[in-house]
Amino acid sequence: MNINHIEPFIEATVGVFRELFGLEPEYLNPYLVQKDDRNEWDISGIIGIGGDSKGVVVVSLSGQLAAALTAKLVGGPVQLDDPDIVDAVGEIVNIIAGNAKKGLEQYRLEISLPTIVKGPDHRIAWQQNVPIIGIPFKIPMGRFHLSIGLENIITG
Repeated sequence: MNINHIEPFIEATVGVFRELFGLEPEYLNPYLVQKDDRNEWDISGIIGIGGDSKGVVVVSLSGQLAAALTAKLVGGPVQLDDPDIVDAVGEIVNIIAGNAKKGLEQYRLEISLPTIVKGPDHRIAWQQNVPIIGIPFKIPMGRFHLSIGLENIITG
Protein backbone atom coordinates (compact mmCIF):
# COMPACT_ATOMS: atom_id res chain seq x y z
CA MET A 1 0.00 0.00 0.00
CA ASN A 2 1.44 3.37 -0.99
CA ILE A 3 0.79 5.60 2.03
CA ASN A 4 1.75 8.70 0.03
CA HIS A 5 -1.45 8.42 -1.98
CA ILE A 6 -3.77 8.04 1.00
CA GLU A 7 -2.04 10.71 3.09
CA PRO A 8 -3.94 13.59 1.37
CA PHE A 9 -7.23 11.89 2.31
CA ILE A 10 -6.17 11.45 5.94
CA GLU A 11 -5.02 15.08 6.13
CA ALA A 12 -8.23 16.31 4.48
CA THR A 13 -10.37 14.29 6.90
CA VAL A 14 -8.51 15.56 9.96
CA GLY A 15 -8.76 19.12 8.59
CA VAL A 16 -12.51 18.90 7.96
CA PHE A 17 -13.25 17.59 11.44
CA ARG A 18 -10.96 20.19 13.00
CA GLU A 19 -12.46 23.12 11.06
CA LEU A 20 -16.15 22.14 11.00
CA PHE A 21 -16.51 20.46 14.37
CA GLY A 22 -13.52 21.51 16.50
CA LEU A 23 -12.56 17.84 16.85
CA GLU A 24 -9.22 16.05 16.44
CA PRO A 25 -9.94 12.70 14.81
CA GLU A 26 -7.44 9.94 15.36
CA TYR A 27 -6.95 7.58 12.46
CA LEU A 28 -6.31 3.92 13.05
CA ASN A 29 -4.48 1.41 10.85
CA PRO A 30 -5.47 1.52 7.17
CA TYR A 31 -6.42 -1.85 5.71
CA LEU A 32 -7.54 -3.43 2.46
CA VAL A 33 -11.36 -3.63 2.43
CA GLN A 34 -12.91 -6.98 1.54
CA LYS A 35 -15.65 -5.91 -0.86
CA ASP A 36 -18.24 -8.37 0.45
CA ASP A 37 -17.74 -7.48 4.14
CA ARG A 38 -20.80 -6.44 6.12
CA ASN A 39 -20.62 -3.18 8.04
CA GLU A 40 -22.42 -1.45 10.86
CA TRP A 41 -22.87 1.96 9.22
CA ASP A 42 -26.23 3.68 8.86
CA ILE A 43 -25.24 6.37 6.35
CA SER A 44 -22.49 6.79 3.75
CA GLY A 45 -21.55 9.76 1.62
CA ILE A 46 -20.01 8.74 -1.70
CA ILE A 47 -18.02 10.84 -4.18
CA GLY A 48 -17.09 9.40 -7.56
CA ILE A 49 -13.66 10.17 -9.00
CA GLY A 50 -12.91 10.52 -12.71
CA GLY A 51 -10.11 11.85 -14.90
CA ASP A 52 -6.67 10.21 -14.74
CA SER A 53 -8.11 7.69 -12.29
CA LYS A 54 -11.52 6.18 -11.67
CA GLY A 55 -12.67 5.50 -8.15
CA VAL A 56 -14.53 6.58 -5.03
CA VAL A 57 -14.20 8.33 -1.71
CA VAL A 58 -16.69 7.18 0.92
CA VAL A 59 -17.36 8.43 4.45
CA SER A 60 -19.50 6.04 6.52
CA LEU A 61 -20.88 6.52 10.02
CA SER A 62 -23.65 5.57 12.39
CA GLY A 63 -26.90 7.49 12.39
CA GLN A 64 -26.25 8.65 15.95
CA LEU A 65 -22.86 10.11 15.06
CA ALA A 66 -24.22 11.70 11.88
CA ALA A 67 -27.00 13.34 13.94
CA ALA A 68 -24.53 14.56 16.59
CA LEU A 69 -22.22 16.07 13.96
CA THR A 70 -25.15 17.68 12.15
CA ALA A 71 -26.35 19.17 15.44
CA LYS A 72 -22.94 20.82 15.86
CA LEU A 73 -23.27 22.32 12.37
CA VAL A 74 -26.83 23.60 12.73
CA GLY A 75 -26.45 24.67 16.36
CA GLY A 76 -29.28 22.63 17.82
CA PRO A 77 -30.67 19.14 18.34
CA VAL A 78 -31.28 16.95 15.29
CA GLN A 79 -33.50 13.88 15.03
CA LEU A 80 -32.27 10.77 13.15
CA ASP A 81 -34.70 11.38 10.28
CA ASP A 82 -33.76 15.06 9.82
CA PRO A 83 -32.91 15.85 6.17
CA ASP A 84 -30.06 18.08 7.37
CA ILE A 85 -28.13 14.88 8.16
CA VAL A 86 -28.04 13.91 4.47
CA ASP A 87 -26.81 17.40 3.58
CA ALA A 88 -24.15 17.35 6.31
CA VAL A 89 -22.75 13.93 5.32
CA GLY A 90 -22.72 15.00 1.66
CA GLU A 91 -20.85 18.17 2.54
CA ILE A 92 -18.31 16.31 4.70
CA VAL A 93 -17.40 13.83 1.94
CA ASN A 94 -17.40 16.60 -0.68
CA ILE A 95 -14.92 18.74 1.27
CA ILE A 96 -12.70 15.73 2.05
CA ALA A 97 -12.55 14.69 -1.62
CA GLY A 98 -11.98 18.25 -2.82
CA ASN A 99 -9.20 18.95 -0.33
CA ALA A 100 -7.51 15.58 -0.92
CA LYS A 101 -7.57 16.24 -4.67
CA LYS A 102 -5.27 19.22 -4.02
CA GLY A 103 -2.74 16.81 -2.48
CA LEU A 104 -2.73 14.71 -5.66
CA GLU A 105 -2.10 17.55 -8.11
CA GLN A 106 0.13 15.36 -10.27
CA TYR A 107 -3.08 13.63 -11.40
CA ARG A 108 -5.94 15.27 -13.24
CA LEU A 109 -8.86 14.21 -11.05
CA GLU A 110 -12.49 15.26 -11.23
CA ILE A 111 -15.00 14.71 -8.44
CA SER A 112 -18.73 14.09 -8.76
CA LEU A 113 -21.54 15.43 -6.66
CA PRO A 114 -22.07 13.44 -3.47
CA THR A 115 -24.48 10.53 -3.31
CA ILE A 116 -25.89 9.39 0.02
CA VAL A 117 -26.77 5.80 0.92
CA LYS A 118 -28.85 5.29 4.07
CA GLY A 119 -30.04 2.29 6.00
CA PRO A 120 -28.67 -0.14 8.54
CA ASP A 121 -25.97 -2.46 7.21
CA HIS A 122 -26.17 -0.94 3.73
CA ARG A 123 -23.70 -2.13 1.12
CA ILE A 124 -21.53 -0.17 -1.28
CA ALA A 125 -21.20 -1.46 -4.85
CA TRP A 126 -17.41 -1.22 -5.05
CA GLN A 127 -15.66 -1.07 -8.42
CA GLN A 128 -14.21 -4.37 -9.55
CA ASN A 129 -10.41 -4.55 -9.91
CA VAL A 130 -9.86 -1.42 -7.80
CA PRO A 131 -8.49 -2.00 -4.29
CA ILE A 132 -10.38 -0.16 -1.57
CA ILE A 133 -8.38 1.14 1.38
CA GLY A 134 -10.33 1.53 4.62
CA ILE A 135 -9.24 3.99 7.26
CA PRO A 136 -11.10 3.90 10.58
CA PHE A 137 -11.19 7.14 12.58
CA LYS A 138 -12.28 7.80 16.13
CA ILE A 139 -13.46 10.95 17.82
CA PRO A 140 -14.89 11.35 21.33
CA MET A 141 -18.45 10.99 19.93
CA GLY A 142 -17.79 7.70 18.15
CA ARG A 143 -16.12 6.13 15.14
CA PHE A 144 -16.43 6.76 11.44
CA HIS A 145 -14.83 5.24 8.40
CA LEU A 146 -13.13 6.60 5.28
CA SER A 147 -12.80 4.33 2.24
CA ILE A 148 -10.76 5.23 -0.84
CA GLY A 149 -10.37 3.44 -4.13
CA LEU A 150 -8.41 5.00 -6.98
CA GLU A 151 -7.61 2.94 -10.05
CA ASN A 152 -3.87 2.93 -10.92
CA ILE A 153 -3.04 5.27 -8.02
CA ILE A 154 -3.75 3.29 -4.86
CA THR A 155 -2.62 -0.30 -4.95
CA GLY A 156 -3.32 -2.87 -2.30
